[in-house]
Amino acid sequence: MMQTHAPWHTRSVDQTISELEVTADGLSTDEARRRLAESGPNELPQAEGTTPWQILIAQFKNVLILILLVATALSAFLGELLESAVIAVIVLFAIVLGFIQEFRAERAMEALRRMAAPTATVLRDGHERDIPSRELVPGDLILIASGSRIPADARLIEAASLKLNEAALTGESVPVEKHTQTLSDPGLAVGDRRNLVFSGTDVAYGRGRAVIVATGTDTEFGQITGMLQGVPEHRTPLQESLDKVGRVLAIAAAIVVILIASFGVMRGEPLLEMFIFGVALAVAVVPEALPAVVTISLAIGVQRMVKRNALVRHLPTVETLGSTAVICSDKTGTLTRDEMTVREIWIDGRSFDVTGSGYEPTGKIEIPAGGESEREGLERLLTGSALACDAHLELEEGIWKLYGDPTEGALIVAAAKAGLDKEALQGAMPRIGEIPFSSERKRMTTLHRTEGSTVAYAKGAAEVILNACDRYAGTGDPSVLDQGVRSRIEAAAQTMAQKALRVLAVASKPDAEIETAEQGMIFLGLLGMIDPPRTEAKDAIAKCEQAGIKPVMITGDHPETAQAIARELGILQGGRVVVGRELDAMSDAELEASVAEIEVYARVSPEHKLRVVTAWQQRNRICAMTGDGVNDAPALKKADIGVAMGITGTDVSREAADMTLTDDNFASIVGAVEEGRGIFSNIKKYLMYLLSSNIGEIGLMAVATLAGLPLPLSAVQILYVNLATDGLPALALSFDPPENDLMDRPPRDPKTGIFTRPVVTLMLVGGLWSTAVNIGLFTWALESGRELSHAMTLTFLSLVLIQFFKAYNFRSDRQSILYRPFANKWLNLAILWELMLLALIVYVPVLEEAFGTYDVPLNDWLLVVSLALSVVPVLELTKWLIRRFVPLEQVGELHPGAGSR
Repeated sequence: MMQTHAPWHTRSVDQTISELEVTADGLSTDEARRRLAESGPNELPQAEGTTPWQILIAQFKNVLILILLVATALSAFLGELLESAVIAVIVLFAIVLGFIQEFRAERAMEALRRMAAPTATVLRDGHERDIPSRELVPGDLILIASGSRIPADARLIEAASLKLNEAALTGESVPVEKHTQTLSDPGLAVGDRRNLVFSGTDVAYGRGRAVIVATGTDTEFGQITGMLQGVPEHRTPLQESLDKVGRVLAIAAAIVVILIASFGVMRGEPLLEMFIFGVALAVAVVPEALPAVVTISLAIGVQRMVKRNALVRHLPTVETLGSTAVICSDKTGTLTRDEMTVREIWIDGRSFDVTGSGYEPTGKIEIPAGGESEREGLERLLTGSALACDAHLELEEGIWKLYGDPTEGALIVAAAKAGLDKEALQGAMPRIGEIPFSSERKRMTTLHRTEGSTVAYAKGAAEVILNACDRYAGTGDPSVLDQGVRSRIEAAAQTMAQKALRVLAVASKPDAEIETAEQGMIFLGLLGMIDPPRTEAKDAIAKCEQAGIKPVMITGDHPETAQAIARELGILQGGRVVVGRELDAMSDAELEASVAEIEVYARVSPEHKLRVVTAWQQRNRICAMTGDGVNDAPALKKADIGVAMGITGTDVSREAADMTLTDDNFASIVGAVEEGRGIFSNIKKYLMYLLSSNIGEIGLMAVATLAGLPLPLSAVQILYVNLATDGLPALALSFDPPENDLMDRPPRDPKTGIFTRPVVTLMLVGGLWSTAVNIGLFTWALESGRELSHAMTLTFLSLVLIQFFKAYNFRSDRQSILYRPFANKWLNLAILWELMLLALIVYVPVLEEAFGTYDVPLNDWLLVVSLALSVVPVLELTKWLIRRFVPLEQVGELHPGAGSR
C-alpha cells in the first residue's frame, strides 16, 4: 500500500488508486482507523523542547557570568556592599535578559504545527465529511476547493481549472496550474510536479479531487520540519569573543592575586591584609560592566533598527549582521514585490512600456505624442483583458489589495493606468456568459452584453489565442490575419518571453454566441508581465557591494525569470547562474570551490539552500539568508543570521529567523548592517578603554610590589577607580555615534574577533604609559618627602584622570581624537559627573577619611592634570602609525572584495 520506489508523480491515476486500494466511495471508517494506527497521525511531531529550568541553568554556563558571581561574593566578603550590590544587579539583569531571549529560540516547530490545515473535507463510506486533518491517512480521497488549504501531499485524480499558490513552499510567484496527467521524469523539482498537491499550500482557483499519498513527516512540509530540527545552533562571533575575554581575565585575576599576595607576604606584610588587597585588585580586573555595556549596545542598536523597520529576536545576532560578508536572498517577496505587473504591451508591431509596479494603479502607458490610433488599440486590448478577469482590487487602509489571481490583478491595474475602471466597464458591459480557464485550454473567455449585441473577450497563452483568430485589429480596423502577421506576432511573443516576461494574448469577437465564441476571433495584442524588483532593492544592493557584501539570489523560480531580475537589480554581473539539478551533480567540495562565482541559483529546493549557506560558511564567511516562505526556514536557521519578511513571511520563516523586516524591504538590511557594525565598534571601544585601564592598574601595583615600594593605592581606592572609570564613562561609550566610514569598510574576518593587532597595541601603549606615569609620580612624591597618604592621593587622582582622557581617545582605534572630540554627549555628561564625585572625595571631610585623601592644592592639581594629559599625544602618535603602516585586513577586516565579487 505504501510508496515503494517510483515517485508518486510518475504513477498514473489508476496505478495510484490501485496501490493505495482506494474505491469510488473512499476509505471505510474501519480501514481509515487501521491505517491511522499504522501510519500515525497527520501532524508534525513536537520537537523536544527545552524546559525553562534548563534555559535558566544555561545562562550560568557563560564564563564571564561565573566570574562575576565570584566577584559578587568576594566584594561582599570585603565589606564593600555597594560594589557587591552593583555586580549582583548587573549579573541578574544579564541572566534575566538572556533567559527571556532564549525562551523563544526554538518555536519554529510550533509555527509549523500552526500552519497545518486544521480540518479537511474527505470522502469516507461514500459520504463527504469534515474531519480533523490529523486523522487523514494515505489512501484518503480529499475534496479540494478554491480557498482551501491542502492538508497532506496528494495525487490528483480530478482537476477542473485548478491552480495552487505554492509560493510558501517553492518560491513560485504565481499560482501553479495543476493537472492529472502522468509525468515521466522522476527527477522533477517539487515546483514542477504538477499532478501533485502539497501540504500547507493554498488553492487559488478551481476545484479537484486527490488521493493522499503522504502524511505527517512524510510530506514535503514534514521533511522541511526534519531539516529544521537537524540544523545545529551556532554561536555568534561576539559570544565567542566575550567568552575568550572572560577566560583571559579569569586567568589574569588569579595570577594577580597570587603574585601580589606572595610578594607582599615575602616582604613581611600581614597575610590577611595582602589577601584582601589582592582580591580587591582581582575584582577590579574583572569587567563587571561588560554584560551591561554589551546589552545596552545591542539594545540601542535594536531600538534604532526598529525605527528602520528591522526587528531582532536575539540581541547578539545584531553584531553578527554587522560582520556579514554574504546575503543569500530569496527572490519572491524579498527582492521583488510579489505583485505581478504588466511591463510591456505589444499591438501590431508597436511596443509600449508601462511604468509603475505592484497593484497600486499609479503609473502610465507611454504613448507617443499624437498617437490617437495607438490609444484606441490600447483601449480595446485593455478593455478585453480587464473584462475577462474574475479578480478585483480593493483599497484597504490606504493599501491596494488583490482578491483573486495575481495575473488578473496585473491586467486590471494595467487597464486602470489607461483610465479604464473594471467596475465601470462591467457596468457598461455586464457579463452574461463564460467559458472558464483550464490547464488544457490555457485560456478564459467571457461574453458581455453591449448596445444591441454581444461581444466575447478571451485571454490566454499567445499561441492558443492566435490559433483562434483569423483577423487582427492592431491600431485600426480589423484586417486579415495572414501568415506574415502571424509570424510577426509569434516573434514578438518570443522576444517578450526572452525578457522573462509572462506573455498573455487578448482577442475579441463581436456578435458572439457561447458555442462559437472562441472561433474566428480578432487578435487585439500581447501583454508582458513580471513580478517586478523592488525599486529600493537596487540601491540597497549597490550599498551592500560598497560595504564589501556579496548579494546572492536563491529562488525556486524559473532560471530565465531569476536571471532577468538579478541582472536588473545588479546582482548578476558576469557570474554564474546555476539550477537545482546542477547543484545535485556537485559534491560539497565542488560547491565550496565554485560558490564565490555563482550569483544566481534557480529552481532550487530547501536542501539546496542549506548547501549553499553551508558552502559559504565553510569558506569562513558570515552568511545571512533572507526569505519569506516555508522553504526558507531551514536555511534561515542554518545561516549565521536569518532575515525573515514580516508582512508576506510565513510564521515558520519568522520563527526560524533571527531578524524580521517589518516592511519586507531588502533595503532595511543595509541599515541593519550599519547598526551591527556600529554596535561591534562600540563594544570594541569599551573593551579597549576598559582593558587599557586595567593594564594601567595592574602594572602600577605589580611594579610597585616588585620594586619594594609601598602599595600606591588602597583597596577602597582601587574599588572606586573600578566603579568610576568602568561605570558611567564605559556605559557612555555604548551610545557613541558611528564612525563616518563604517559602510566603506569591507566585512570583518569572523576569526579575528575584537583583539586585532592595532587594538592590542593601543591597549598596551595606553596601559603601559599609565603605569609609567603613575609609578613615576608615586616615586617622586615619596622621594620629595610627601606623606604616604598624599603620594597615594596624587597617584589615585592621576590614574582616574588618565582613564578619563583615554575614554575620549578610544572612541576610535584609527581616527584622531580631534575628529568630533565631543560628539558623544553621554560621555561628556558621564565625565562631568565623575569629576564632581572626585572633587567631593578630595574635599568633603567624611569622604576624605573613607578614601584616605587630602585637600589637594592648585599646584598639585596642575601637576596631576598635566601628567594625565600626556597620554593623549602618546595615543595619537600610536594611531597615526597604525593608519600609516597597518592595512585594513590587519585591523580585523577581510581583504577588500573578499565578500563581494
